[in-house]
Amino acid sequence: MITKAQLENARKRALEYFEKAHIVLTEKEKENIEVADFGLGELETTGLEIVTYVNTDRCCAKELVLFPGQTCPEHRHPPVEGEPGKEETFRCRWGTVYLYVPGEPTPNPHCKPPKAAPGAYTVFHEIVLKPGDQYTLPPNTLHWFQGGPEGAVVSEFSTKSRDEADIFSDPNIKRIPEYEE
Repeated sequence: MITKAQLENARKRALEYFEKAHIVLTEKEKENIEVADFGLGELETTGLEIVTYVNTDRCCAKELVLFPGQTCPEHRHPPVEGEPGKEETFRCRWGTVYLYVPGEPTPNPHCKPPKAAPGAYTVFHEIVLKPGDQYTLPPNTLHWFQGGPEGAVVSEFSTKSRDEADIFSDPNIKRIPEYEE
């Protein structure tokens, strides 16, 4: 659970990253930055800051902020309601993001996953994304990603996002954030 002070601090920090990436947000978008700690209460190591521009039946566009070393935990987007699951493209806008997907494990990866339950991180093929680089994930593909030493701003373009349906490898993860009043 995220306290009101943690929420406001993370939103303020995220705005600094959006400014570095020259991403302009409306006042409403600034006020509604989602801060996800995935129910672990370890926002600095496992978390994500999100602005959702649009999420319709056909498409979704988001901006993601990762603070230095902050990790979005391993998960996949399974088939839902007869659809194959979310296909998503990550495009790095600022900083460096390290994306891990199925494939031959990278011998000397740049990142280590945060401490987690056994089996919480199982894919270790590293894709390095710097500004202008992008990578598309097919539906239902296990993946996790981590901000580099300066953090990162990443644009996400996808088919419909159903965050509540995401399946995480760590059974302790809660995708929908809970905020203290």
